[in-house]
Amino acid sequence: MTVSLKLFCGDSEVVRSLRIGCRLDKYRLLKRLGNGGFATVYSALDQIENRQVALKVPEEKYVSDAASLEDLQREVRIMAKLDHPHIIQLKDARFIDGRFVMVFPLGVESLDSRLQRRMSRQNSLEFAEQMLEAVAFAHGNKVLHRDLKPDNFILFRDNHLRLTDFGLARVHRGRVDHSASGTLGYMAPEQAMGKPTFRSDVFSLGLVIYRMFSGELPSYPFADPLPGQLRARRALNPEFLDLLRKALDPNPLKRFRDAVAMRNAIGKIRKPLRDLVTPKRPTTTTRKRSSNRRDAA
Repeated sequence: MTVSLKLFCGDSEVVRSLRIGCRLDKYRLLKRLGNGGFATVYSALDQIENRQVALKVPEEKYVSDAASLEDLQREVRIMAKLDHPHIIQLKDARFIDGRFVMVFPLGVESLDSRLQRRMSRQNSLEFAEQMLEAVAFAHGNKVLHRDLKPDNFILFRDNHLRLTDFGLARVHRGRVDHSASGTLGYMAPEQAMGKPTFRSDVFSLGLVIYRMFSGELPSYPFADPLPGQLRARRALNPEFLDLLRKALDPNPLKRFRDAVAMRNAIGKIRKPLRDLVTPKRPTTTTRKRSSNRRDAA
């Protein structure tokens, strides 16, 4: 994949405010999709290719110094190397009119939005399998995501899911990165203390998958019984639930070493979902007997 990248802004360029309807080179802004504090995401029309895309535009204060630009360059280079069906593809990254712009395919909605509506067990399983594939591929390429959460999984047509937002990601080089960056509620305990590893991503991924099947998000100290455990037991094969519980162990040494090991273990389960037990409807003969007994009475 070719990524256009110019990580500098000319001194003579004047940064103008962005409004819906304005243009950034060939992109016309259509709608503001969200703001995460660091950047704003817009839907936009590529007026040359006549297709809608997503634009991620970091706030000006985060691209005004060398350290911030180094972080942006790291994110761009990490995403450029991760070519996988379940990781969102970076289409373009450069300065336009004084603003740094990253361009991605436009999805339908985030997994977080999808979780606000009822979802079948089969859909949840399909999403879990796609998430595992995405994070396993990243870990296989030594990339630690550090911000796995429903907001960072984007759904496309036909329930195709892709992992996004590698703004906090790092290439793991065997040493501990002393940073507590991440999202509260989805961070592993050791990550909150500034010691993230691949096992921390495993924990975050386990939380996302557990929430899909249980309808609940466990919180510290993650002790048994976890909230929503009864619902999860009704949905999942006990072996699958045990592996999820392993991913959510507060002790990182008791978890899977990375998402590759987690994916491989879950992939060995022949039937991850429990068979639904439906109550038997009374037969015609049974109903007639009941009626006869009432008549006799």
